[in-house]
Amino acid sequence: MEVLLSVVSLVIVMIPLWRITRRTGRDPWLSLLNLVPVVGSIAFAAILAYGRWPAESARVGRRETDAVDFGR
Repeated sequence: MEVLLSVVSLVIVMIPLWRITRRTGRDPWLSLLNLVPVVGSIAFAAILAYGRWPAESARVGRRETDAVDFGR
């Protein structure tokens, strides 16, 4: 029963993290860092917070008409 609960908890946590890393343009396997109890979660958060997002730099070349105008 404990093993089943652990597997279900792991799936509940890993699927959203997998999707987050894929949407940011990073390798989804990076989400496996969270399997390391404390250090992995801190490293994952630091990489997302302070690293350059490949998906963001792909959008730099888009036209200015695609950008949102905030009244500037």
